Amino acid sequence: MHRRTLSTALAVALTFGSVALTTGVAGTAMADDQRDLGIVSFGDIVVDGVHQRVFVSDPASDRIVVTDYKGNFVREVSGLGGVKGLELSADSGTLYAAVPDGVGDTGDAIFAIDTATATESARYATGDVDPRSVALAGGKLWFGYGSITDGGTGNIGSVDLTDPEHKVTLDADTSQPWTSAPVLDAAPGSSTLVAGLPGATSTELGVYDVSSGTATATVRTTVGGRLRDLAVTADGTRVVVAAQDQFSQVVYKTSDLTTAGKYTNSQGYANAVAVAPDGSVAAGNDTRYGQGLNVYKPGGTTSVRDYTLSRSDGTGGLADAGLGWAPDRSRLFALTALNGTYELRILNTPTKAVTSVSVTAPTKSTRAKKLTVKGKVTSKVAVPAGAKLTITRKDLENPNGRKIGTATVASNGTFSFTNSPPVGGKVTYTLSYAGDADHLASSGSDAVEVSRAATTIRLSNNKKTYDYAKSVKFTAHLGKTYKNRKVEIWADPYGSAPNKLVKAGTVNKNGDFSATYKLTRDTRLTARFTGDARYAPKSVASTVYTKVKVSTTISRQYKNKKVYGQTYAYFHQATNPLFTTSMTAYPNREQRLQIEFFYDGVWYDGGSQYFALDSAGISRVELGGVHDIGYRFRIRSSYIDGTSGDNVNATTHGAWKYFIFTT
Repeated sequence: MHRRTLSTALAVALTFGSVALTTGVAGTAMADDQRDLGIVSFGDIVVDGVHQRVFVSDPASDRIVVTDYKGNFVREVSGLGGVKGLELSADSGTLYAAVPDGVGDTGDAIFAIDTATATESARYATGDVDPRSVALAGGKLWFGYGSITDGGTGNIGSVDLTDPEHKVTLDADTSQPWTSAPVLDAAPGSSTLVAGLPGATSTELGVYDVSSGTATATVRTTVGGRLRDLAVTADGTRVVVAAQDQFSQVVYKTSDLTTAGKYTNSQGYANAVAVAPDGSVAAGNDTRYGQGLNVYKPGGTTSVRDYTLSRSDGTGGLADAGLGWAPDRSRLFALTALNGTYELRILNTPTKAVTSVSVTAPTKSTRAKKLTVKGKVTSKVAVPAGAKLTITRKDLENPNGRKIGTATVASNGTFSFTNSPPVGGKVTYTLSYAGDADHLASSGSDAVEVSRAATTIRLSNNKKTYDYAKSVKFTAHLGKTYKNRKVEIWADPYGSAPNKLVKAGTVNKNGDFSATYKLTRDTRLTARFTGDARYAPKSVASTVYTKVKVSTTISRQYKNKKVYGQTYAYFHQATNPLFTTSMTAYPNREQRLQIEFFYDGVWYDGGSQYFALDSAGISRVELGGVHDIGYRFRIRSSYIDGTSGDNVNATTHGAWKYFIFTT
């Protein structure tokens, strides 16, 4: 008897065929999108909720790029020299754009663009000043500008949209406090206009009452330096300022510009802020590592959602003033910049807090016995006590899962429930939270290995030896099971031949199942029961041995004659016999040729030697030397397991061939 190392294919089949692989499926918000806008600079971003369009100005390319809510390119408005600030009309019908570098008939102007068609509908020339930001307040369109003739001054102008001639007025602030074009913003429908000086060492803020049609300064102050963005709240009572100094976005009252709070971050310099119509605040910073954006509920000072906008290698990040809300808060749009490449990040359901469901089940349990599953729902915004989680149980009888009830969340976010699994094997419990107005959906899962009874299985013919190419019937006998009465019979021949399924089917009423297999090598046959809901998988193997096919012929004799009870080949003493062996071919296989001589009534060993077979399994050996007369000889060819160059068959001896020499 000999031993072999079998292929691993059977082991893999037995391991994974008896296990139901599962993964927890987490409910998530609509996936975020990210698009390269193909722009080379960034000026401003405005979101049109009526047409679901996003407008982004590209000053260096003199154009405005228009995308849909997924960031897909829709069209562009070109020929807008150095276009910077953007403002959307209350009805979303018109986009106003500040164009400071107009040449010839384009001139420095405020352009009115039809949002439905993204085409120019009007143009309001501003003369020898460069408009850079725009804001609607008190029935007029206000713009912050810098002087072309005097580079050290700036001021505020207006366009009277109710005047048929759309009169343009400059120098709205007669005290001329601005050293460059101020950034403007106002709440929709408000008569309070807020201005800030961008980029300077000291940030100047000013508030104007424009209810009379003229800009009357009500308060001014100087705050931290290097203003990058500002946004007025929807009610007009607050302005949120993003400046390098301070790190945080600071909130000021528009009535007196005293501080009214801040949105703290420890990641980088504050560089962007956007306020949604309901008062939700998006506060961004220029960090290259960690959180670059935090979202706050109206009146809240603890973020409900945090985003990392930089790349994993610490490159890129949020562009200055690069935030814009969809009016319904369904999306937040963020511009990120890296080495001249600008991408639009579409952040879906940004005001909903991320939730996480952790689930812990026992490692093992007994079938039909009660077990306890525990867990917890965590979030930056606590999930309300009494919230329900849907319980889904996945097992061998319900591979797609079955809802079995709900679990209730306690005030500390924990939950627990009991269940008696009727099915053995791997049982997975998934707890799903559907989410609510303040929370994203999520789910978590854990699996328990539930015990199953053991069955018996037998397979016939173990350790038997068969002739080459013999078709042998193998019978498996399966003991008691629950529902599954199917058996598989696999064959794994020795050597490089792959493990393969011979036959699969259902046992008969006696528990038997048979398959016939043609043997060409030593083979390990395995009968496999894959298991069911109450009985564990079971396998049993039978190893059978297979002989090679071998024959030897003698040639060059001058006659054949039956003597001494055998047929002898007769050779003249001077003739060298030729022995031709045919054997089942296998790479590098050799046959052993053995010779014996008869003396005094006994056959004696005359020696043996191994000879290589060619690719067809043929070996030809000539017997040379001095041939003795008067002796009887015999030869045979054999395959010897382990020494004939391989070990894929059982030792097989060919028939003896007899010969004699005469004068």
